[in-house]
Amino acid sequence: MKSSAPIGGLVYSTDCGRMCPVCRKAIAQCACSTPAPVAPGDGIVRISRETKGRGGKAVTVVRGLGADAVTLETMARQLKAACGSGGTVKDGAVEVQGDHRDKIATLLTGLGHKVRLAGG
Repeated sequence: MKSSAPIGGLVYSTDCGRMCPVCRKAIAQCACSTPAPVAPGDGIVRISRETKGRGGKAVTVVRGLGADAVTLETMARQLKAACGSGGTVKDGAVEVQGDHRDKIATLLTGLGHKVRLAGG
């Protein structure tokens, strides 16, 4: 079975800069790499604590906010400041270092979200 995407090809042009290897247009005009719209989900924000793959360190993961990337970054900044710890946004979920489920649940409930603590 043949793939529609070319193997190799132009990835940089001195005229346009970086090029998309799939549609061969400049990155600014590329339509194939635009992010898909965020699915609305069921309206419930799930907060869980994970340690898997992190050397035993706990991370609080907030999923289901259903917002775009800019809003998620803003929300992550607020949650990290409220908890006094670091964190990041990965795959549409906000990760805050440490076990802060109760504090985050209280904050999000105050902002009008339906919150459910997931996991143990």
